[in-house]
Amino acid sequence: MKITNSKILVSVVIPVYNSERFISEAIESVLNQSLKEIELILVDDGSTDKSLMICEQFSQMNERVRLLEQKNSGVSNARNNGLKLANGEYIFFMDSDDTIDSEFLSTSYELAKKQDLDIVVIGEDCCKRLPNVYALPTMAQLLKHDFLLKHSDIRFPENIQPCEDGLFSHQLLALTTRVAGNPSGQYHYRHHENQNHKSINNAVGKVLAQIPRWFEILDDFYKKNNLYNSHSLHLALFMEHEPFQLRYLSMPLDADQKKYLHKLIKEFTQKNVLPFLKEEDKRKLNAYFLFFINSPSHVDFENYYKRLKLKCKVKLFFVKVIPISKVRKRMRKEIRSKIY
Repeated sequence: MKITNSKILVSVVIPVYNSERFISEAIESVLNQSLKEIELILVDDGSTDKSLMICEQFSQMNERVRLLEQKNSGVSNARNNGLKLANGEYIFFMDSDDTIDSEFLSTSYELAKKQDLDIVVIGEDCCKRLPNVYALPTMAQLLKHDFLLKHSDIRFPENIQPCEDGLFSHQLLALTTRVAGNPSGQYHYRHHENQNHKSINNAVGKVLAQIPRWFEILDDFYKKNNLYNSHSLHLALFMEHEPFQLRYLSMPLDADQKKYLHKLIKEFTQKNVLPFLKEEDKRKLNAYFLFFINSPSHVDFENYYKRLKLKCKVKLFFVKVIPISKVRKRMRKEIRSKIY
């Protein structure tokens, strides 16, 4: 029997795939929320371990838990199918190996209602990006259900990972100004050997093959909504962070892969971003990213970046002698921001 007598304020959607070690703790953290008018939608994505059995037990014991089974088709499909079942006024997507503090949904929902928000940015780190929030991980966004229904063409892109959450949130953030932050929301991200970002770094070729599809999605969205002129900085910040910082700089690429990705990012940015970007907005981008998209080749950028890192390393060495710890910390942060 499911909830029928009270309005559901928040629907929490958790995709589940072979998470038997962690899923119980994740579920319990949702059910123990101080906000009780919630539903939990578990979407088992063809698990081959005991995850489905655990989810079935919770759904039988608690009327707020709903279970959907599907053949293995990926996290995006699982989230999208879970959203179709949701009845809540707001939606929160959570990972099956993480947990949330007991006030997480309550404080986020109260802020959303008080300010009539479409998107609540959750967590201190992500709130620091305001007002220029270009993308969010799933764990950092509470979304108004009506807003999602209004933009039903925007969903998690299937057969894309990583960046499925970045592409999803980037588009939604471009379509509303009703956004505010809840820095007090505490999301506990679990570190373990099977995490997606670790397997992603071990499958570099697969990620690189998906990036042209990222750019197709972005181009279609910006053209459809006529946003290139008005949201050029929004797109520029996304390009700087997702394909450049998180992929080009952070993944273990060989020379040919760097050449390939440099060409992709440079061509898209020069065609779809720079012609529309105001001079004052260019100053909001990192200097090394601007050098990257204007450099003749990836080799030119690599040489420039090596020199930049060396200069920063020298500066960090001399910062050690500053006696005031707060000043040392601030200067270290400023220096490191110049290289990443």
